[in-house]
Amino acid sequence: MADAAYGLWPLVVLNIALFVVFAMSFFRPHTNRDWRAMGAFAAFLVALFTEMYGIPLTIYLLGSWLGSRFPLLRDTHAGGHLWNDLIGWTGDPHLSPFHLASYLAIAGGFWLISAAWVRLHEAAREDRLATTGPYARVRHPQYDGFLLVMIGFLLQWPTIPTLIMFPILVVVYTRLARSEEREVARRFGEQWTAYAARVPAFLPRPRTTQDERSRR
Repeated sequence: MADAAYGLWPLVVLNIALFVVFAMSFFRPHTNRDWRAMGAFAAFLVALFTEMYGIPLTIYLLGSWLGSRFPLLRDTHAGGHLWNDLIGWTGDPHLSPFHLASYLAIAGGFWLISAAWVRLHEAAREDRLATTGPYARVRHPQYDGFLLVMIGFLLQWPTIPTLIMFPILVVVYTRLARSEEREVARRFGEQWTAYAARVPAFLPRPRTTQDERSRR
């Protein structure tokens, strides 16, 4: 290989373990549904870091096809920042617009997971429906947080497997959310119905629209 950026399997294992533990410290899974959500995120991390430090499969596949058009697409660690390669970014890949945006998305995702967990824990302790904090904007902020972290990683280091996995994981989280909603609806009845009518599931409405709905 052109450098020693790949074949670093201890680094693959270390990064997967660090991010899984880090995510669990924010998400704190308890139920089987929580563990399925965490497992889906862990699978994404395995695919990501295997290519980031193990085997650059995407670079091999695309390099043979697009190498003549995109000379930066090579099997070095810098070459793994695919979006940078495709736009011809020659500066430090960690300072590219894609990478900087990824930092914001990853940090924002973990913050959202943590902030939502605090509100959910408070609501569970008081035996009420979580409707404050992030839950005032969307019904499933923790799933949104996981997806936002994944988007951040895709901005930073997109690969063919993770790009394929992402829409599948969107479906997985959507199904987990629907299952969760059925249980909450049975428990809280009309209170849940009213909440679900005014708060969207995943994508927040503009504040002006939501404020108008709350005044009706």
